Amino acid sequence: MKVVITGAAGFLGSHLVERFIRAGYDVIGIDNLITGSSQNVAHIESSNFKFLEHNVIESIPVEEKVDGILHFASPASPIDFDKIPLEIMDVNSVGTRNCLEFARKRGIRFFMASTSEVYGDPLVHPQNEEYFGNVNPRGIRSVYDESKRFSEAMIYAYKRFYDVDVRVVRIFNTYGPRMRPDDGRVIPTFIRQAIQEKPITVFGDGKQTRSFCYVDDLIEGIFRLYHSDYSNPVNIGNPIEYTILELVQELEEVFGKSLQLDFKPLPQNDPLRRKPDITKAGDLLKWKPEIPLKEGLRKVVKWFKKTEVEY
Repeated sequence: MKVVITGAAGFLGSHLVERFIRAGYDVIGIDNLITGSSQNVAHIESSNFKFLEHNVIESIPVEEKVDGILHFASPASPIDFDKIPLEIMDVNSVGTRNCLEFARKRGIRFFMASTSEVYGDPLVHPQNEEYFGNVNPRGIRSVYDESKRFSEAMIYAYKRFYDVDVRVVRIFNTYGPRMRPDDGRVIPTFIRQAIQEKPITVFGDGKQTRSFCYVDDLIEGIFRLYHSDYSNPVNIGNPIEYTILELVQELEEVFGKSLQLDFKPLPQNDPLRRKPDITKAGDLLKWKPEIPLKEGLRKVVKWFKKTEVEY
């Protein structure tokens, strides 16, 4: 069996490559390295893996026979929304269509990495897959959340019109090794600031909640969804909510020291609560997250400290 994984040198993509190789697949990884890093896959010394530096907005440069394509090529960090907004929209529109056309012409499975951002700043808690969301189409986050919503719309148009075999995962907050320390997401930001012995930047009053899923748990859920017979979107994430201030407390225990806080205004459209309903993942995939937050944080802090990362 052989699959194509776009965004293969990114945080999630690189872990996904490893999971498929462990399962005996050959993997062709594609990434233009706009936010990914070749270092994320440099350790994969396997004859089962081939890496192509390429932009999927242009084409899918694969001639070999493959069994599926998993589209993970999209910048997803808050700092990217300002820096490369058009690139984000392109990869989730033109890039998604290129991947869908690749799957359609070959009669293979298409898998899309969607996001909990399709729910926007939700008015329903927890969020299940039938919730349509509360999204600002003109806000700074819209380049990501609306382009992912568009991706889903196009995917299901291809399913209805061309009968393409599709799978869609809606990914909630995930953390783990290989996150960029400066990507603007809360866990790498807090860890970087703690290592640098700088104040921890807390937006708003710190009482907004997030549900943090360790990357190994997430990837296992994605792997099971890829191999399932279910074609509608499925939430994958950890349903245990933590306030941002509770996250700081967890990190204080991991670092063994108190952390000074620096409160800043809440960014535009930053959701106050985000919690997945994972009933469908449990029923369909027999999946649930296993790694507690403190254990996962210890793993990430250890990785940050031993890795030569530019702070």
